[in-house]
Amino acid sequence: MKRQIFVGNVPIGGDAPVSIQSMLNTKTTDVEGSLKQIGRLRAAGCQIVRLAVPDMEAAKGFREIAAQSPLPLVADIHFDYRLAIAAAEGGAAKIRINPGNIGGRDRVKAVVDVCKEKHIPIRIGVNGGSLEKELLEKYGHPTAEALVESALGHVRLLEEQDFHDICISMKSSSVPTTMAAYRLMDKKTDYPLHLGVTETGTEHMGVIKSAMGIGGLLCLGIGNTLRVSLTADPVREVLAARDILRAAGLRQDGPELISCPTCGRTQIDLIALAEQVEQRLRNVDKPITVAVMGCIVNGPGEAREADVGIAGGKDCGVLFAKGQRLKTLPYDQLADALMEYIDTL
Repeated sequence: MKRQIFVGNVPIGGDAPVSIQSMLNTKTTDVEGSLKQIGRLRAAGCQIVRLAVPDMEAAKGFREIAAQSPLPLVADIHFDYRLAIAAAEGGAAKIRINPGNIGGRDRVKAVVDVCKEKHIPIRIGVNGGSLEKELLEKYGHPTAEALVESALGHVRLLEEQDFHDICISMKSSSVPTTMAAYRLMDKKTDYPLHLGVTETGTEHMGVIKSAMGIGGLLCLGIGNTLRVSLTADPVREVLAARDILRAAGLRQDGPELISCPTCGRTQIDLIALAEQVEQRLRNVDKPITVAVMGCIVNGPGEAREADVGIAGGKDCGVLFAKGQRLKTLPYDQLADALMEYIDTL
């Protein structure tokens, strides 16, 4: 079991459930816009939000956002240790930094001192695209071993200051490399691990890569918090993260939708119906299984373990629960009947 840290009131590691993170794509100087996006992310199920702090103007915005944010904030820092200190003093719940690229030991100590004083953890975030030159020369390219060696080097800089409130991430755009790095690190440390596959692309391929990399590691029992990185609205990252956790069997805080892939027996527009039900279930928080099936003959039987479901026939369909038919309805009433039944559960 990994040691536990706290990001605000959110535990990471120990026996805590895997938490969901995302990152704002607003300018940190845009306080109002950032707070609105945080509200949307929270409504979608996000628990921790990261903001870029590239300069002192952004650090000032960070302080204003932190004072009003309903979620704990992570300050994303690169190179300038003064920005890390400003963010820590401005209400950051966690600092994301690489101690090795902010200067000498005195600068690392300055950041550690303020984080110790305010009980703020530090995430060491290593990316395949920004490895140290000497490691690239040693390994030839960003291998899993290179990512782990880089991360452990940064860890030692913090441990030398007697700082152990640490979380580690080692992200690559390669799913196999990412998974290999986390599997290797999992054996080497008891610090909690932040999962992610970086630069995954637009939503379609990004979700696939993230589901493979993050989901695969979760199924191996590796990972304590995660961010799905997409070139898309950050809310889509959170929705994808929730779905990955459900698919890995780690979340039951909402409905699971099952639906058949259609075949020649299907006599309704099952694809459109399933998509409509999926969207309407986004507002349901009951831990139930909902089925949308294309065939009255086999649907209720194949989905008999579902709490409730609908199955289509020729211009009509049935509402069923635990495999038992409840009523026959016209096609255009199936979704409404399903949602009305779910309201009674």
